[in-house]
Amino acid sequence: MRRRILRAILLAVAVTGIVLGLPLGYSALTLVEDTAQGTLNQQAQQIATALDDQLAKQEPLSIEGVRVAIPADGRLTVISGGTTKVTGPSPGNDPLTADLSIAQQGTVRLEIPSGPMHTQQAQVAGLVLLLLAVSVGTGTIVALVTAQTLARPLGHVAARASRLGAGDFRADGQRYNIQELDAVSEALDTSATALARLVQRERELVGDVSHQLRSRLTALQLRLEALAEHPEPDTAAEARAALEQAERLAAVLDELLAAARAARAVGAEPLELRPALTLIAEEWREQVRSQGRALRVRVPDGLLARATPARLREAIGVLLDNALRHGEGSVVVSARSEEGTVVVEVSDGGAGVPDDLAAHIFERGVSGGGSTGVGLALARALVDADGGRLELSTARPATFAVFLPKPKAQDVVGISWKTQSTPR
Repeated sequence: MRRRILRAILLAVAVTGIVLGLPLGYSALTLVEDTAQGTLNQQAQQIATALDDQLAKQEPLSIEGVRVAIPADGRLTVISGGTTKVTGPSPGNDPLTADLSIAQQGTVRLEIPSGPMHTQQAQVAGLVLLLLAVSVGTGTIVALVTAQTLARPLGHVAARASRLGAGDFRADGQRYNIQELDAVSEALDTSATALARLVQRERELVGDVSHQLRSRLTALQLRLEALAEHPEPDTAAEARAALEQAERLAAVLDELLAAARAARAVGAEPLELRPALTLIAEEWREQVRSQGRALRVRVPDGLLARATPARLREAIGVLLDNALRHGEGSVVVSARSEEGTVVVEVSDGGAGVPDDLAAHIFERGVSGGGSTGVGLALARALVDADGGRLELSTARPATFAVFLPKPKAQDVVGISWKTQSTPR
């Protein structure tokens, strides 16, 4: 992008320089020639007038009386009454010439060398080229600054859109004082909010539907199991057949829910947690230090989990922001392995979560500190989208646990280069 902007501006500068420089150079050369010719014509006119005065007084034609008007390197040729008088050195090849008529059908020719005029034309042409070079140089500097000024925000907007597509729904307050780019940033923030709500609604809908269907199926199965013990053989057989269908329906429901979770977690990949969590912590370290607090990361090497990097960064970022807003003391990010899952915990040394708030802390709009109450609901939705879950493991001190699935063995092969290249 920066190269394209730079090329476009430099092309405009070059075209402008050519369009303005060529006419300017031609006009400057013509002006020098016209000035030299005009001066020579004036000198010839003075000589012709003086000679006419001599002839009008019937005096002998004398060049000595007009010698003061002849340039030092000029040659004067006077033809009058069949007589030709010449004074001055030869002007060389291609001289500047001024011809005028005098009385008695005479003529005056004044010639000077053209070399000084050509020298002055070369000097003027050099000055024009210098001006063009300064203009192009200035335009290049302006192009570099402009390209940098435009490319940086465009790159930031592109990265913001990429993170949004990857599931990072955090609002970005950076603006660029460029109306169009600021409008794009506002649109991205609006889209991020809408997508976050959509993810939350999807999670809640799936959870509600799953809960209701499971409850109804469980009740149905209990009734069918009771009917299966009926003394009437036909009734018992029908009940057992219906119970079998109910169990198949429950299995189909489990498969559909698993498929839905797998579709949401399509971007999840095996991820080494130590470099990933260290990188996230570095983004928040300055904010933590500004409050006089410490941020510690305690993650063993080689611990792998299946997650989407952008979603994990967003979810952990929400938990760190929550610890900064509502907690006290040091903030600790830790991780450990359990059977079939990996647990990432974010805790602080504050007073913890009030009892009346703990049961509803992940509900949208619920907050104990005057915030919007959106962050934790969004974080849970993002973790759930990767096939994990987010829970408040302990209320005092506040400790939030992110449970992530472990990657399958076949997925782990070939990821060592990713973990090695990740900054620590």
